[in-house]
Formats: sequence, C-alpha cells, structure tokens
Amino acid sequence: MNIKLMNKFILFFWCALSCMLHSCKVQFSLNGATIPEFAKTVQIDFFENKTTLGPPTMAPLFSETLRDVVSRQTPLKLIKSNGDLVFEGTISDFQITPVAIQGNDKAAQSRLSITVFVKYSCLKKAQLNFEDRFTRFTDFPATDNFQNRQDELMREVFRQITEDIFNRAFNNW
Repeated sequence: MNIKLMNKFILFFWCALSCMLHSCKVQFSLNGATIPEFAKTVQIDFFENKTTLGPPTMAPLFSETLRDVVSRQTPLKLIKSNGDLVFEGTISDFQITPVAIQGNDKAAQSRLSITVFVKYSCLKKAQLNFEDRFTRFTDFPATDNFQNRQDELMREVFRQITEDIFNRAFNNW
C-alpha cells in the first residue's frame, strides 16, 4: 500500500514539475542580449548621411554594419518593413581634428569622430523605445593620408558605435 501511495506521489510530483517548467520561458544568448519574447523580426532602415564632410560611402557602410551586428548576434529575422523592432536614424556629424600637437605646432595625431542619431522602436513595448546620439572616435597618425585609410577608420568607428547601439537596445546599457 505504501508503495502505491509513493508511486502516485512521484507521478504527481513529476506532472506538476513538468507543467511548471513548460510554462516558463527563458530567453538567453551567448552574448548577453535580451530580446523581447514577442520579437521575431527587426527592421534596420538606411541611415542617411546628414554631414557636410562625410564621404558618400559612409551611409551604406554604417547601415550594413548595423545590420550585420544585429543579424549575427540575435536570432531576429531582418526585414525591410513592419519589423517588431525598428532602428532608424542619421549620421549627424563627421569630424577630423588634431589631437596631439607637437612642439612645432603640428599635429602628431588626428582624430576621426562620427556621431550617429538613432531612434529605436519596440512596437509592443514602448518603454523600451529610445532616441539617442552615439559618438565614437579613432586616432591615427597625422602623417597618414586620410583618403587612403578612410574606409578602415570608418569601419573601426562604426564597429564601436554599433556595439554601443546593440548594448543599448538589447542589454539595457
């Protein structure tokens, strides 16, 4: 009799445990990104170049870099319109400035700074929405010809900016 009661208890315990675990949904990723449960798609619009000095290749390079980061680090499907999550914005500033002045009043280092304005919309959870400016820079020897290195330098700055945007959108940083 005792064994039958014990078997019923074990059966009840496993049924209850499986029901509880079935109703729990934990979403995690190896990069620490927290994606809203309902989000299956992401829309990343073209980021227009609103700067006066930035090269014409800057806008497509940034837009593709952000798309790359999001598609590599999340399971979200990239679509052109009506995404559950939407990134839009502009490249608003592009500057090259001297940063390390030598004794002869010449710069030893120059700095490329880029600012991107981003509007992030989470259609079903408005409290996750944000609008913000992200600025990053990289330094390079002033003796280098910027034209020869501009794509490499822009890629480095865009890598930093897209990391910041990703962390703000998916890691609440």
